[in-house]
Amino acid sequence: MRTLKKLIENNRNWAAGMKSADPNFFLNLTQQQSPEYLWIGCSDSRVPANEIVGLKPGELFVHRNVANSVVHTDLNCLSVIQYAVEVLKVRHIIICGHYGCGGIQAVFQNKNLGLIDNWLRNTKNVMQKHNELLSTIIDPDLRLNRFCELNVIEQVVNVCETTIVQQAWERGQKLSVHGWIYSLHNGLINDLKVCITNNIERPAIYKSAISAL
Repeated sequence: MRTLKKLIENNRNWAAGMKSADPNFFLNLTQQQSPEYLWIGCSDSRVPANEIVGLKPGELFVHRNVANSVVHTDLNCLSVIQYAVEVLKVRHIIICGHYGCGGIQAVFQNKNLGLIDNWLRNTKNVMQKHNELLSTIIDPDLRLNRFCELNVIEQVVNVCETTIVQQAWERGQKLSVHGWIYSLHNGLINDLKVCITNNIERPAIYKSAISAL
């Protein structure tokens, strides 16, 4: 089938509904975007960024990839962060993982999935780094959940260590980096208590967040 008629129909209905609720919705949307938040999340289709935090289009700048990873050689992610920080002047970067993440689970179960195994190398490093902590958790479901949380905290640190964020802090730009995790079971976000606003506080907040798990 060359056309996706149902999706096009859904789009028409959505556009009509938005215009009915707010006649100026699309006019306002065409103006320069000025979101306060950059969301770095997982590509999982069950985690719609805007919807779960109740924000409208234009209020959240979004980057998504498998296992919500921030890798220092990923020019795609780094370009998004740079544009968000230096052009859009966002005040908050949110790393949001989710429980039951397929990428995290693949690493956890040592699965071989092909090309994506290269991408998940960063996640494997997280597991190896925290192997001692994870090995103390007997229940496999709880251990997987803890791994998902640890991955988020480590990605927060990765964001903070980018030259983009480092330079923003050096020039006095107000910028906070947060670590959250979302539950598919109840739709709620768990704040992992890792919010870093400068280099000085980073080590202590990281240590506190890990200890709190």
